[in-house]
Amino acid sequence: MRLVPFSLLIGVLSLSFCAQKEAPTPIPPVVTTPTTPTTPTTPTTPTDTTKKLVWSDEFGTDGAPDPSKWAYDIGTGSNGWGNNEAEYYTNELTNARVENGKLVIEARKENKGGKFYTSARLLTQGKATWTYGRIEVRAKIPKGVGTWPAIWMLGDNIKTVGWPACGEIDIMEHVGKDLDKMFWSAHSKKLNWTLGTQQTYTTYINGITNDFHVFKLDWTKESLKFYVDDVLYYTAINDGRGTDYYPFTEPQFLLLNLAIGGNLAGNNIDDSIFPVRMEVDYVRIYQ
Repeated sequence: MRLVPFSLLIGVLSLSFCAQKEAPTPIPPVVTTPTTPTTPTTPTTPTDTTKKLVWSDEFGTDGAPDPSKWAYDIGTGSNGWGNNEAEYYTNELTNARVENGKLVIEARKENKGGKFYTSARLLTQGKATWTYGRIEVRAKIPKGVGTWPAIWMLGDNIKTVGWPACGEIDIMEHVGKDLDKMFWSAHSKKLNWTLGTQQTYTTYINGITNDFHVFKLDWTKESLKFYVDDVLYYTAINDGRGTDYYPFTEPQFLLLNLAIGGNLAGNNIDDSIFPVRMEVDYVRIYQ
């Protein structure tokens, strides 16, 4: 997901999330050449087995998501969470619940808070943060024009330095208007979508919405490596120019959400798809 600069703050984010900023007129993203080969490569050696599981949610108890692990963003934020999104986020079971061993984030066609759709955005802010490690989320993402599911991270210092200086890591984004097209990005003060300079890569993965897949980030001081089912798709490098370019040396928290419409997903929304859901089998953090 994309946020907007701290200096443009106009609204106050409810509950645990900080103030969001109103987006300037969006500049179409510029897809930069990845620093690793654009042809996906399967690792020749197993994932680092020295890392230990430090945090997880296996979603084993039906009902509301575990409040010791997850908070919610509520409402519409500023200017549709800075992205002109069309949904109102809630903490209601109709939008976020654990069901049959899966976290269900469900978008619905219903009026609330001046919006015509509801959904949910869960985050670990105030509950858990991490610096470096391996983040794994096994999820099934939805199809349907207007959907914008995301698995992403934000710097825990966002309340003091704002976005994009805090850093944003997009572990997975997909928009229903362009079926099977995947997005991976890293945003920083100098490299971000409002400038069209973000570190980013897109490609098509045939049938990505048909089943569960493991979306993985390997995060070190030197780089961010983005995988789907252990296939490496993109690497964002720390080139040594400092935190304005690579702020990913400080703690970040995790977000899971299903947006409807917005700058990336577009204004065309197919109302016949609702209710529509993203399902999450597990979240696991290794360090």
